Amino acid sequence: MPNIQFNYRYRDGANYKKHDFVIFKNDPSISIEELESLIKSKLIDETWFYAYEWKLPELFLSTCDFRIDPTWHEFESVEYTDESPNSPFDLKEFITLLTVSISTNNP
Repeated sequence: MPNIQFNYRYRDGANYKKHDFVIFKNDPSISIEELESLIKSKLIDETWFYAYEWKLPELFLSTCDFRIDPTWHEFESVEYTDESPNSPFDLKEFITLLTVSISTNNP
């Protein structure tokens, strides 16, 4: 079974972007559709999340000025990949993080 790649980006106040991804070891009992649905349910305004809350690397640009630039990141997609995992934790642990995440659309 292929692994899962979580794609996201940081966009500063001037619309400069930095893209990255994290690859999780897949748990075959979780479909990509279920995972994407869970992620989207935890996003702020259906788009953003705080990378530090989800224990993902922050992608801030070297010119980041938090007086004018946002501190959130933008979810792009999840997909299957044959690449090796690069996350220190697996997909089940990530899902647990999401289920207890502070940033959520649902009160």
